Amino acid sequence: MSLPKYTEYKKTGLPWQLEAPSHWNGSRVRFVAELNPSKREVSAIDRDTAVSFLPMDAIGDDGSIRLDETRLLSQVENGYTYFRDDDVVIAKITPCFENGKSAVIRGLLGGVGFGTTELIVVRPRPAKTTSEYLGWLFASPTFRNVAEGAMYGAGGQKRVPDDFVRDFSMAFPPIEEQSAIAAFLDRETGKIDALIAEQEKLLTLLAEKRQATISHAVTRGLNPNAPMKDSGVAWLGEVPAHWVIGKIHSFAKRESGHTPSRQHPEYWENCTIPWFSLADVWQIRSGDVKYVNETKELVSELGLANSSARLLPKGTVMLSRTASVGYSAIMGCEMATTQDFVNWICKPRLMPEFLLYVLRGMKSEFDRLMIGSTHQTIYMPDIAKLAMACPTRNEQISIVEYLDSMLGRLDALRDEAERAIELFKERRSALIASAVTGKIDVRRGA
Repeated sequence: MSLPKYTEYKKTGLPWQLEAPSHWNGSRVRFVAELNPSKREVSAIDRDTAVSFLPMDAIGDDGSIRLDETRLLSQVENGYTYFRDDDVVIAKITPCFENGKSAVIRGLLGGVGFGTTELIVVRPRPAKTTSEYLGWLFASPTFRNVAEGAMYGAGGQKRVPDDFVRDFSMAFPPIEEQSAIAAFLDRETGKIDALIAEQEKLLTLLAEKRQATISHAVTRGLNPNAPMKDSGVAWLGEVPAHWVIGKIHSFAKRESGHTPSRQHPEYWENCTIPWFSLADVWQIRSGDVKYVNETKELVSELGLANSSARLLPKGTVMLSRTASVGYSAIMGCEMATTQDFVNWICKPRLMPEFLLYVLRGMKSEFDRLMIGSTHQTIYMPDIAKLAMACPTRNEQISIVEYLDSMLGRLDALRDEAERAIELFKERRSALIASAVTGKIDVRRGA
């Protein structure tokens, strides 16, 4: 899309908007909108009236809101943020602000709502600005990049100050032009969002295809004409008749991990042994990393000797069974693990690479066995019952080579779709920034 510029510009003196169309007028937000309007506006409403309620998770990163929750006015009038239809809300706390949580509020029950205290409410002043334009301004990287630099606090408690929003300066177009810009952005970002949705749908299909490819190969093999038998194991179903069915520990020695006591500092001195923990799971979340060699922490020989953990050989297959359940990899070097992992040292009949694909193919089994709501775990008695079907060594080699090839192609398609999404998102942000700062003239196409 190629759009014209305005014919005349003027300097603004603002580092985030160096110049603006000559007919735009500079203003602080406080002069075109009211921040955090008073709850006195609802003083005449009966306290038993139901009103819309917005927790933070009801506000999307894309400007959407979910209006399925209500509360009585008496329950929310104290301790919550008040807003009404046509207000604009901005999440002020990290990481919600950085993630883009802001929205134009519409469709509230009775036109009135309350929500999390981590919102800044901006109400446009008549004839000065519109909700739609403010919504796009606050969604723009122009505003957000400056606001991030103004955040105060530490760690996960950083917030955008209300006064920053109140005093934020921009050159504003006339209100009719604001409406034209908002309509243009509604239409053009809608097109981009549709393209992003197509790529996200493709990612979902590729993930399903990837999982199905693994599961089929490690349960059915590569010969479609092979005689089959009932495995007697739900997740396996029918398997080739000559494959051997048994518990995983029949084909590999099972080992657990442990954490040396933190009460003994000497256990954590002169550390040289890689020690795989939940802090390292990020390496294997994508499912396309087979071997791991590095860990965030090391453990000492003394610490290992005084714990239940063991130094495990290269080629050991590990599975995360706590919190990040179901992620697996092969040790590329000698290492130990925490108790959050179960480990298998393969016997001669079983290839580590084949066992890895078996574990990655039994996702449905892990989903069934997980216990807990916030901290999910698969307990060791259930781990001990995990079963697999073991083909001949030559078949294992063929299946591993086949999966390496097929998954490589699927992963390349996934990477291409992810790159496309990033490009579309960059284009979307650039379009919003260009429109609200006056770098492009959209009036003819609005």
